[in-house]
Amino acid sequence: MNQVRAGAILNYVIVVLNVLTGLLYTPYMLRCLGQNEYGLYSLVASVIAYLTLLDFGFGSSIVRYAAKIKATGSKDDEWRLYGMFLCGYAIIGILVTIAGIVLYNNVDRMFDQTMTSDELWQARVMVLLMVGNLAVTFPFSLFGSIISAYERFVFQRIVNISRILLSTAVLVGVLYLGYKAIALVIVQTIFSLATLLANFLYCRYKLKIRLLFRNFNVPLLREIMVFSWWNFLGAIVDRIYWSTGQFILGIYSGPVAVAVFSVAITLMNLYMSMSTSVSSVLLPRMTVMATRDGSDKDISELFIRTGRLQFCLMGLILSGFVVFGDAFIGLWAGPGYSGSFVITLMFFAVLLCPLIQNVGLTIMVARGQIKFRSVSYLCISLLSFPVQVLLAKYYGAIGCAWGVTGALFVGQWVVMNIYYYKRQHLDIPLFWRQILTMSIGPACITLLGFFVVRHLAIESLYLLGVLILLYSIIYTLVLFKFSMYPYERSIVSSLLSRIGITVKID
Repeated sequence: MNQVRAGAILNYVIVVLNVLTGLLYTPYMLRCLGQNEYGLYSLVASVIAYLTLLDFGFGSSIVRYAAKIKATGSKDDEWRLYGMFLCGYAIIGILVTIAGIVLYNNVDRMFDQTMTSDELWQARVMVLLMVGNLAVTFPFSLFGSIISAYERFVFQRIVNISRILLSTAVLVGVLYLGYKAIALVIVQTIFSLATLLANFLYCRYKLKIRLLFRNFNVPLLREIMVFSWWNFLGAIVDRIYWSTGQFILGIYSGPVAVAVFSVAITLMNLYMSMSTSVSSVLLPRMTVMATRDGSDKDISELFIRTGRLQFCLMGLILSGFVVFGDAFIGLWAGPGYSGSFVITLMFFAVLLCPLIQNVGLTIMVARGQIKFRSVSYLCISLLSFPVQVLLAKYYGAIGCAWGVTGALFVGQWVVMNIYYYKRQHLDIPLFWRQILTMSIGPACITLLGFFVVRHLAIESLYLLGVLILLYSIIYTLVLFKFSMYPYERSIVSSLLSRIGITVKID
C-alpha cells in the first residue's frame, strides 16, 4: 500500500513535470524548429505511432496476468510467463523492423505532394531512427511491466522523473546549438534506451527475475492472446483518434496544418495525463479485488469516489481553458497557432467524461471484460475515419477535429455509460447526479470568468499567469465550500496541512 500511495504521489510529480516541461519547453521548441519543421516532426511521430500497434495489446496483459499469477501461482509459473512474453516481444521487434523498412521505402510516395525534397529526406532519417528505437523498446518493455506488476512504483517513477529532467535539459541545449528535428529524435532515442536498461537491471538484480523458456502453459497462452486481442483493438482506436488526423492533414494540407493540429494534441496529452495518474497504479490491486473479494457495490463506490476527485481537477483545467485558452495559445505557441484553441477546447470538453471515468477501464481490464469496449470503439472510430478525411479536405485541421470529437462523444458519453450501468453494474445515475451537483458552482465561476476576461487585454505571460493563479484560487474555494463532500475536504485539508496551511472543515 505504501508503494501504491507513493506511486500515486510520484505520478503527480511526473504529471507536474510533464506539464511544466510541456508549457515551458514546447514553445521554445516551436520557435526553434519553425512551423514547417515542427509539423514534419509531429507527422513522422504520428506515423511511427501506428507501429506501436504491433504490441498487440500485450502491455496490459503482462501487468494483469503477472499480478494474477503472483497471487495464485508458483515462481516457476511466473518465470515461464515472462519467458513466454519475451519470446512474443522478440517476434514483434522483428515485425516492427520489417514494417519500418516498408514505411521508409514509401515516404516519398505518401507525402511528395505536400513536402519538398529536403523535408522528405528528413522524414526518411527520422523514420529510421524511430523504427530502430521501437524495435528495441518492445522486448525490453517487458521489464517495465514486471515492475508495475510487483507494484514497485517508486523506482519506476524516479526513473521517469530523472528521464524527464535530464532529457529536457539536453533537448534545450541541442536546440540552443541550432540542431533541428533529427537531433531531437536522436536524443529521445538515447534516453529511451537508458530507461529500458534501468528497468532491466532492476528486475535482474533487485527483483531477482528469471526467465524460463520451456514448458509454456499453452491454455494460459490462448487466454492471454484472447485478452490481448481486445486490448489490441482498443489501441487501434487510440491511433485512429490521435494519429490519423496528422496523417490525413499531412497528405491533404501539408506540415503547417499538421503543426496546428499537433499543438492541440500536445495540450490534450497533458490534459489526459492529469487524470490517469491514480488509475495507472490501481490495476494490480483492482485485479485482486476483481478475482478475490471485491463486490460490485465496493467497486462502484470506488468508481464514484475516484471520479469525483478527478472531476475536481479536470473541471478546473477545462474551466480555466475556457476562460484563458485563447490568450494562452496566442502567447504560448504564437500567432500562427490561433486555430489550435478551438481544436483543443473541443478535445478537452469531449474527454471530460472518459477522464473522470477512467477507473471504469481499469475495472474492465482487471475483470478481463474489455471485449465490448474494444469492438464498439473500433466500429465508431472506423466510421469516423471517412468523416475525418472528408472534413479535412474541405475545412483542414478544424474539420478533422470535428470528426474525432463526434466519434468520442458517441463512444464515451453514450455507449460506455450504458455499458457501465448495464453490464459492469456501476451506479452511473448516481455518478452523474453527483457530478452535476458538483458542477453548479464551477459553472457559475466559468461563465463569470469568461465574460470578465474577454474585456481584458492580456499581452504578457506574466499577467496571464497571475490571472490564472487568482482564478484557480477562487475556483478552488468555491469548489471546496459548495461542491465537496467532507471526505474530499479532508483530503485537501490533509495535503495543505503538510505545507503549513490549516483549513477548517465544517
